[in-house]
Amino acid sequence: MSDTLELSKDLLSRSSITPEDMGCQALIAERLSNIGFKIEHLRFGETDNLWARRGSDGPLFAFAGHTDVVPTGPVENWKYPPFEPTVDDGMLYGRGTADMKGSIACMVTACERFISDNPNHSGSIAFLITSDEEGPAYDGTVKVIKTLEARNEKIDWCLVGEPSSTDKVCDVIKNGRRGSIGCTLKVKGKQGHVAYPHLAKNPIHEFAPVLKILTETEWDQGNEFFPPTTFQVSNIHSGTGVTNVIPGECEVVFNFRFSTAITDTQIRKRVEALLDEHNIEYEIDWALSGQAFLTEPGELVNATQDAIKEVCGFDSELSTAGGTSDGRFIAPTGAQVVELGPLNATIHQVNECVAVEDLDTLSNVYEKMLNNLLT
Repeated sequence: MSDTLELSKDLLSRSSITPEDMGCQALIAERLSNIGFKIEHLRFGETDNLWARRGSDGPLFAFAGHTDVVPTGPVENWKYPPFEPTVDDGMLYGRGTADMKGSIACMVTACERFISDNPNHSGSIAFLITSDEEGPAYDGTVKVIKTLEARNEKIDWCLVGEPSSTDKVCDVIKNGRRGSIGCTLKVKGKQGHVAYPHLAKNPIHEFAPVLKILTETEWDQGNEFFPPTTFQVSNIHSGTGVTNVIPGECEVVFNFRFSTAITDTQIRKRVEALLDEHNIEYEIDWALSGQAFLTEPGELVNATQDAIKEVCGFDSELSTAGGTSDGRFIAPTGAQVVELGPLNATIHQVNECVAVEDLDTLSNVYEKMLNNLLT
């Protein structure tokens, strides 16, 4: 059993469902302390966070990840118990194998080998690990970054171990992510009898023309790295549940995934201007989940692509597709950020799994990245 597989299984055996950590970070901290890392445990609310750093000089390369996992669903639907990591036909099964305890194990073992070979490496290496990524993400990476910013501790390069790969490990590098802004809109009307519509005001009818425009609007054309911004309604709720009452209110929940070609402020202004133009009476509540960010080809991207080429023998693809990650909290500080991890085919699914061979490959790529940047 490789060191990476052994550590992966140890982490996977802990049922660390958000925001619980279940001792994962203590295990990681012990391994890192043994190779010269200074350990800080930062707890905010119910969330455990780990900041570990080796070295005091720049540049600072940080591994970022999370020890929390999503719930398993009915355990009887799993091929093997989700918190009893099992290897079968070269595949490691368990909740968190791909998202993302496997990546964390790869980071640790890559560092152990790199530091053994390069005890006097240049710059510094750090780990930013949270137990609040799969949940609301209020007390996790965002709070650690605020702590670091307050003491002017800057990350130069960051590798987030999210499962980025599509068809084979390391075939895709995420060098950016779209921004996400959600909205809860309450359209106000006047309740009444359906037989006397002139005495009421139907908020659904009032909003329908606006909804049509929102779904047909081209918000931007995207750019070289991002597709155009998208608008999606996720929920509409109105009415009393009977056929003869005009509702007095309609609640609409929707989301924008936006590129760097537009800002969240521009989106808000355009939506509210449209509502005002149609004389809609409304209350609106916006929630910005994260800004769009992009790391253009440069030191970190080049080091990552070169490491993959050397270890795997093929050229990787840059992509900004998918949802959000904790990279959205790190990139605004000025850090270059990329995401590279296992295949994402089974994440959040029953029988989540990764190939054992892929974990060893990924650990070797992480080690080579450290060589490329810090030697």
